[in-house]
Amino acid sequence: MFTDLPLDELRRYRPPLPEPPGFDAFWHRTLDEARAHDLAPRFTPLDGGLTQLHVDDLDFAGFGGHRIRGWFLRPRAAAGPLPCVVQYLGYGGGRMFPHDWLLWPSAGYATLVMDTRGQSGPNRPGETPDPVGIAHPGIPGKLTQGLLDPDTHYYRRLITDAVRAVEVARGHPAVDAARIVVAGGSQGGGLALAVAGLVPGLAAALIDVPFLTHVRRALDVTDHGPYGELARYFAGQRDHVDTALHTLDHFDGLNFAVRATAPALFGTALRDDVVPPSTGFAAHHHYAGDKQLEVWRFNSHESGGGAQRTAEIRFLRKLFGG
Repeated sequence: MFTDLPLDELRRYRPPLPEPPGFDAFWHRTLDEARAHDLAPRFTPLDGGLTQLHVDDLDFAGFGGHRIRGWFLRPRAAAGPLPCVVQYLGYGGGRMFPHDWLLWPSAGYATLVMDTRGQSGPNRPGETPDPVGIAHPGIPGKLTQGLLDPDTHYYRRLITDAVRAVEVARGHPAVDAARIVVAGGSQGGGLALAVAGLVPGLAAALIDVPFLTHVRRALDVTDHGPYGELARYFAGQRDHVDTALHTLDHFDGLNFAVRATAPALFGTALRDDVVPPSTGFAAHHHYAGDKQLEVWRFNSHESGGGAQRTAEIRFLRKLFGG
C-alpha cells in the first residue's frame, strides 16, 4: 500500500526548511578541523581476480584523522583521466568485496567506494571502526549516538568522511577532478545529498531514496528502519526531544539540498516505509541545481533497483558522452 501522501500532493510538497542558526558556520568549522589532518591516502594494489580492472585497497584520513577504508577501481583499458563515481553505502552495510562494485567501472568510470565507520556490515565486520566514544547514551544503532549535541553526533563524523572521500578522488592522477559524481541509496543517498551541498564543483549527484532528510516528517509517518531508533529513544527520553531534533537539523538533507548545484538524478518509491516518499520529494523540490526524479509507484525501499541504475547510467552518459 502507499505509505505517504497521494502522488499529486507529493508533486507539490515543499515544506519549510529546518535550518538551525549557524548551519554554514558549523560545517565550515567541521571541515576546517578535518582538513587540519593530512588526507594521506594510501592506494595498495590488490589482485582481486578482476582481469579488466585495476583494484586498489584504499585508506585515508577522515574526521579526526581517523583512517577510513575503501576500494578504488578503474578499467584497465580506459585512457586519460576518468570521471569518478564516489559511492556511499546504505545503513549497516560495508564495503564488501571489489567484485561487488563492478557497475561503474564496467561503464568506463573510476569508482571510489567509501566504507562506513562503525557499520562495516556482517560480511567484513570491523573494517572501519569508529573510535569516538558515545557522548550521550542512546539505543542500538547510529542515529541516537551523540544525539544531544551537533558536535558529538555520529553523522557529523560520517558526513565529514564522505567529503574527504571526494577530496581523495580529486587527487588521484587517474581521475578528472572536474568530473566527480557522488552516489548512493538510502543512507548513501543522504550522504550524496549532503556532500552535494557541501562540496562545490561536483559534476553530478545520484541520490536514491535519501535517508536523514526531512527528519521531522519521517518521524511522524514511519517507525521502520533507523527512524524507529529515534522513536524508541524519544519514548523513554521525553525531555530530550527538542534538543535532539535541533541536533538533527544540522544533518538534515533539506538544508544541504538548497545549497547543492550539481545536476542530480533522484529516485523515490511510493511504497517505501523506511524512507517515506514525502521526504524524498521534499529534497528534490528544494534542490537548487538542475534535477530529475524517477518515481517508482509499486516499489518499497529497494526503489527502482536495476531500473534506477539504468536511469543513472543514461543520466551520466548524457553528461559525459560515451
